[in-house]
Amino acid sequence: MWIQSLKPTENFSSSALTGHVVEFTLTTESGNQTFSFYHKNPLQQYETADAVLLVLGRVRRYGEDYPISTNLDWLLQLLLAQQADYYSQLAGFFSLVLLNKRDGSLLLLNDHVASVPLYYHIPDAPDVQQNQTQQQNIWVSDHLKHPAAIKAPLNPQAIFNYFFFHCIPSATTIFEQTQKLEPATAVQLAASGKLQQQELYQPAYPETQLSETQLQQHCRDAISKAVQRNLAPDNAAFLSGGLDSSTVSGYLCKNQPGARTFSIGFDAKGYDETEYALITAKHFGSNHHVHYLQPNEIVENFVEVAGYFDEPFGNSSAMAAFICAKIAKQHGVKVMLAGDGGDEIFAGNERYAKQKVFEVYQEVPGFIRSPLELLLKTPLAKLPVLNKAKSYVDQANVPLPDRLDSYNFLNRFALEDMFCAEFLAKVDANAPAQAKRDRYGSCKSADPVERMMYLDWKFTLADNDFVKVSSMCHKAGVEVRYPLFEKEVVDFSCEVPTALKLPGKKLRDFYKNSFRGFLPDETLAKSKHGFGLPFGVWMKEQPALQALTVQSLNQLKGRNIVKAEFIDEALKIYQSGHSGYYGELIWIMVILELWLEQLGATH
Repeated sequence: MWIQSLKPTENFSSSALTGHVVEFTLTTESGNQTFSFYHKNPLQQYETADAVLLVLGRVRRYGEDYPISTNLDWLLQLLLAQQADYYSQLAGFFSLVLLNKRDGSLLLLNDHVASVPLYYHIPDAPDVQQNQTQQQNIWVSDHLKHPAAIKAPLNPQAIFNYFFFHCIPSATTIFEQTQKLEPATAVQLAASGKLQQQELYQPAYPETQLSETQLQQHCRDAISKAVQRNLAPDNAAFLSGGLDSSTVSGYLCKNQPGARTFSIGFDAKGYDETEYALITAKHFGSNHHVHYLQPNEIVENFVEVAGYFDEPFGNSSAMAAFICAKIAKQHGVKVMLAGDGGDEIFAGNERYAKQKVFEVYQEVPGFIRSPLELLLKTPLAKLPVLNKAKSYVDQANVPLPDRLDSYNFLNRFALEDMFCAEFLAKVDANAPAQAKRDRYGSCKSADPVERMMYLDWKFTLADNDFVKVSSMCHKAGVEVRYPLFEKEVVDFSCEVPTALKLPGKKLRDFYKNSFRGFLPDETLAKSKHGFGLPFGVWMKEQPALQALTVQSLNQLKGRNIVKAEFIDEALKIYQSGHSGYYGELIWIMVILELWLEQLGATH
């Protein structure tokens, strides 16, 4: 039984650690266990004679609005009953912790995209048969900047994964013996010490009987309702000018005429898209604010932003998200609506169309493929036409999802040339690719486009985009909500046939057709962009950024992770003119060093 609350919520604070902790004690057959819950986000705590329920984020019944009441008895009873379909009755963006007083079990549970992080450390159970009884310390947290987490050594595998993904995907974390709850996952620890884990959300992709026109109406209704569910008195919307942010902004203005929208502009060719944001703002009559991000703002905030994330995080648009949210906060905004997720449910990324072309080759009969591939191994393959055919066949013969990472840094350089031998010996170089294969293969649709989107729900959204936006909004002091990825919208998207979402190479075709007449024609016709950051360009032009980059890379050389000669060569090639590809490589190495430095990690 969980026998008592040891402490009420207590504050902890230092130069690097901030937050609160609440603790409980459990007495079991294997000894006493202390459960500590560290949190920096607002926490709802609900306790009865049967259980203690801790709630982060916003949770509701599927198909219903978010409750105004803070009474969580409905949720507690649903979790205690543990019926087979209980997860299908939940929606929202949340993480839950349930301490069951009846049987002494601990349940961790999150939403379908892990929008509220939940980290945990559960030590191995003592061997009861050998009468090993001892005090065990279990901790759970919504962040990693707390005393229990930072005591652990750094995880080499996580650092290797960072170079592959430019972030650290769940379940691995930067610290040894610490895990992060994957999307739609339940982790249950019995009083005996037995640990069970279960994935709870895998859409079935049902065949629809609705016409395209009916599906389009359902799409408009689902997204309109999703935005309504996320409205707040002092809210605004991110507005990049793309399909998703424009749709969210449009429905926001429909419900709140003259609502505020915010954009970030760049004084760098190829990066600024404020003209499209202005078109949307004028179309819907929003009170629009544009802020042009300057290189000096990057210098002023660079180190602080890099160290703010729970783990090294290399998405270069994080700074733009922070500054945009910060400007909104200065205008009195408390809640920001974001458009993240639309591309990953309605086929809006270019790679989906590109990979469809290569998948066609898999349908070519073997009696044609075999002689063709033999021909392409001869000197004739150097001829212009056959050379292109060889390139196509070579790529097509790499199966998905591996083909998606053909240009990944870790696939373009020999690992022995990139990493120090001692570091490389501690990692499984195949682990990142295998994690993607596992996710891709677990999708219940056989369609490669649906599988790629399902893959992206985790690695692009849960592990990357949502981490970026949520963390930067938290730093700016505003709450962020994601209407387009409400569970009902995701479920609806799985009913839309892939042939409608992505006919040929027409990205977002179904979505665009659904919102013709609602969105501006210019928005429907524009290509995908976003809040990209021209770091590679600015680093060459700004002495302060140059100095910071060189200093960080020199410090990274001393950590025995990346070889010094590789760092020097990458910087040399970047400075010779490769601002894009090598600029991104330089960026992720600089961010890693800045994060480690702020953590206080020694060489």
